[in-house]
Amino acid sequence: MTTQEQPGFNARLVRRFITIAAPYFRSDERWRAAGLLALLVVLLLGQTGFNVMFNHESGEFTSALAARDADRFWSSIERFTLILIGGVPIYAAYYFVRDTLGLRWRQWLTQHFLDRYFAHRGYYRLNAIVGIDNPDQRIADDVNAFTGQSLYFTMIVLGALIELIAFSGVLWSISQTLVYFLIAYALVSSFIAATVFGPRLVALNFAQLQREANFRFNLVRLRENAESIAFYGGDAREMSTLRRVFDAVFRNYQRVLRWQFKLNLFQYAHKFLTIVLPSVIIAGDVLSGELEVGRAIQAAGAFAAILSALTVIVEHFEALSRFGASIDRLYGFSDILDQQATLPAGEHDDGVGQIHTAPAAELAIEQLTVLTPQREHLLIRELTLAVPPGQGLLIVGPSGGGKSSLLRVLAGLWNTGSGRVRRPAVGEMLFLPQHPYLPLGDLRCQLLYPHTEREISDAELLLWLDRVNLPALAERVGGLGAELDWAKVLSVGEQQRLAFARALLAKPRYVLLDEATSALDGVNEELLYQQLAGLSITPISVSHHPAVLRYHRQVLDLPGDGSWTLQAAEGWCPG
Repeated sequence: MTTQEQPGFNARLVRRFITIAAPYFRSDERWRAAGLLALLVVLLLGQTGFNVMFNHESGEFTSALAARDADRFWSSIERFTLILIGGVPIYAAYYFVRDTLGLRWRQWLTQHFLDRYFAHRGYYRLNAIVGIDNPDQRIADDVNAFTGQSLYFTMIVLGALIELIAFSGVLWSISQTLVYFLIAYALVSSFIAATVFGPRLVALNFAQLQREANFRFNLVRLRENAESIAFYGGDAREMSTLRRVFDAVFRNYQRVLRWQFKLNLFQYAHKFLTIVLPSVIIAGDVLSGELEVGRAIQAAGAFAAILSALTVIVEHFEALSRFGASIDRLYGFSDILDQQATLPAGEHDDGVGQIHTAPAAELAIEQLTVLTPQREHLLIRELTLAVPPGQGLLIVGPSGGGKSSLLRVLAGLWNTGSGRVRRPAVGEMLFLPQHPYLPLGDLRCQLLYPHTEREISDAELLLWLDRVNLPALAERVGGLGAELDWAKVLSVGEQQRLAFARALLAKPRYVLLDEATSALDGVNEELLYQQLAGLSITPISVSHHPAVLRYHRQVLDLPGDGSWTLQAAEGWCPG
């Protein structure tokens, strides 16, 4: 969804709702979903039937009291009790079935979005797209709101139609004047709600969801980077940022409250008028004796039920506006995922060329030109080189010169530019960043990630920990099965050595190292590169440490202006 679009109640919102909702009811779950939905409708019909009977009996025993007819009163109470016994399980079952269907729908739709989010590395590529904020919140919160609110409002509308049909006959038989008045009153109030409050509240609730998500994101970011912030003494700066982000939440919600106040004035005036208007309209018939008091009570109940059915938008407008905002956010996310799925990796909307990747036994680059993902900067122009197995490549140059960007291209993450990359399969190349990723899980998981299902003995895992100079790590943390917050428990140097153990266990043909030993001393750095050499793993390294030069046959210098030089490592000296 682009930032220029204005959310609101219109045909576009309905189309977007159908686009998101329809796939579930066409999926493998369709028969279960259809069965639960049909049962829900049956229970809703049962609820309406009981409402009609309750309304009739309440009027009956009221008339009996007014007439001082004891037999008639107690007969009515007996029938009312039997209806109550039969009705309560229907009401309870209705909510159970509705929420069960909502839960299963949420499960399917969440998996559906996750599949698309991970397809073509969408979770990575979306980082470069402006306008799609907080995809995590859209999958977690907006999907939940969409499924629950969809069933809630669908059943409200369907129930309103059923009650409209069921009570119309009752009201028509009592007072046709009430029916005519009711239709006019409902049309006017619904028109006012939809035209005056609709566009403003939907747009404001859309903005509120976005600002709330941004505030949560900043709080999570603070927690994840707490140590770095503390070292920098950045408390005041971070507090200022959080206050600024929350101020946006606060100011927008103030606008929401002002419009909700206006809506509440309208809603409650509308609601309280409906209490007295039916009595006013039929008062003459009751006072003249043409209509029993109990019939007046029935008329009032039928009037209220039909008016609620006809003005369902007015009564639920605040919640509908939030629901509309959730639909817009979810549709915008879905639309971007669809767009990304139709683009080859790295291709953008302008259709300009891309870097092509082809399988090969050895790593080689042909006429490679690399641009940043949004094509703002040229990083490398027409680079050609080959990295045969056992002949490592050291990449040097100033910060921002394109060193890490080249590794991303070799790993298949960036494809913006032109030229060709010939490379082994994904499992034959492993990337080690400066700050290793440590997933949730135990120590065994850290060593085997991402292929944690591999059957490797504890003895072998402990052996590789020893080879990267972490011999006491397992014992210190409580064993290979210990689950901790590893980014906090381990120093950066220990994290880098643990990542090397992961690479040595995977035994790829090539390993791409982006300052992967920056936190290590010379002894540990040499130890790790020796382990790579012992397994015939070819390193492609970005490093500022001259000591690693001996483990590479070629040096690629990227000065940052698009040019490059390639020379033999033997005899090369840092400039």
